[in-house]
Amino acid sequence: MKRSTDRILTTHVGSLIRPPELQDFLRAVQSGKPYDEAAYQRCLSDSVAAVVAQQAATGIDVPSDGEFGKSISWAQYALTRLSGFERRPIKEDKANPFKRGADRTRFAEFYAELDAKEAVSTTTEAICVGPISYSGQAELQRDIANFKAALAKVKLEDAFLPVAAPASVIPDRKNEFYKTDEELQSAIAAAMRTEYKAIIDAGLVVQLDDARSAVTYDRMVPPASFADYKSWLEKQIEIMNEATKGLPAEQIRYHVCWGSWPGPHVSDVPLKDIVDIILKAKVGAFVIEGANPRHEHEWKVWKNAKLDGRVLIPGVISHATNVVEHPELVAERIVRLAGVVGRENVIGGTDCGFAQGPFYRRVHPTVMWAKLEALVAGARLASQELWGRAAA
Repeated sequence: MKRSTDRILTTHVGSLIRPPELQDFLRAVQSGKPYDEAAYQRCLSDSVAAVVAQQAATGIDVPSDGEFGKSISWAQYALTRLSGFERRPIKEDKANPFKRGADRTRFAEFYAELDAKEAVSTTTEAICVGPISYSGQAELQRDIANFKAALAKVKLEDAFLPVAAPASVIPDRKNEFYKTDEELQSAIAAAMRTEYKAIIDAGLVVQLDDARSAVTYDRMVPPASFADYKSWLEKQIEIMNEATKGLPAEQIRYHVCWGSWPGPHVSDVPLKDIVDIILKAKVGAFVIEGANPRHEHEWKVWKNAKLDGRVLIPGVISHATNVVEHPELVAERIVRLAGVVGRENVIGGTDCGFAQGPFYRRVHPTVMWAKLEALVAGARLASQELWGRAAA
C-alpha cells in the first residue's frame, strides 16, 4: 500500500455511478430477462476501462473499478457469490430492516416524506437455508481481470477493489440453518476469505466495506444497551480478523461509515466511543467518514487514537450532497489531520461510495467527477503547505 511520501495521495471509497449502457444490461441481469451475454461482458470490460482512465485523468492516485461488476448493491452482491441463501419478498413495511432504527423513529415524518419520493430499494430478505461456501470464483476473476487490463493502460500509484466485510455481507440476513448467528457469521467470513485472498494474490489492495459496523448501533440501541452493541462490534472485528488471518495487512483497507442514506443521523454512534474497537482490525489503513456535518468534528479523535504506523484515509469529500467542496476546504481538512497523525499517514478520500448499487446514486455523474476534481485540487494545495511549493 502506497503512502503519501512526498505529496498527499488521493483515492475514494470505491463505488462509482454506472454508465447507462451498462445499467441496461444490469437491469436484465437482475430481472432475469434475456440478454446477449457476450455483449454484456464487452460492455462491462469497456466500462471498467473507461472509468479507470477517467479516474487517472482526474488525478486520482488509487482508483477502483467502480464496483461495476456487481449486479446488486455493495453488500447484497454476495448473494451471487455465496451458496446457502434464499431470497423471499418482504411482505410488510414493519418487517423491512431498512425501515427501522432510532433515526427513523425520531424523524418519522421526514422519513415518510423521503420514502414517498425515494422508495427503499430493498424489498426482499435473504434467508440462510443451507451451508455457506464461496461459489463466485468466475465472477471474481472476471472483475480482477477487467480491472488489471484497465490499469495496464494508465499510470497510477496503486489500485484497490472494494468488497464487503463479513459483518456487512448480505446485511440483515436471517438464519434458518446454523445453530447461532455467530456461527453463521463465521461461515460467511470463512467463505469470503476466498474473495479477499484472490484480490491480494492479484497484487491489488482489498478494501473491506463495513457500514454495518457503525449502523448497527442505530438499529440496536435502544432497546439493547451500548454494552451489548460494543460486545457485538468486538465480535465482528474478531471474525473479520480471522477471515484475513495470514493475509498481508499492508494490502488491506477497512472502510467504516454511518450509512449513506440522506437522513438526520442524530443517533449515529460517536467515533470516539468505538475507535478503540475499530483499531483492533488487522489492516494497513482505515477509511473513515469525516466530511459530513455530523462527523467532521471527529478529526479530533485522532489526537488520542493511535494508528500505530497505519494509514488514515479520511473522507474529505461528501458523497451525499450535490454541493462541490471548495479545494481550500479539502486542503484544510487534510492539513489538520496531517498535523495530528503525520502527513505520510494521510491519503485524501471520500465519505462513502457515490452509488450504493447499479441504479442508486446520491449525486449527478457530472457532480461526482467535479467532487473528485476538487479532492485532487485540495490534495495539491495541502501538499504545497505540507511539503513546500516544489512538491506540488
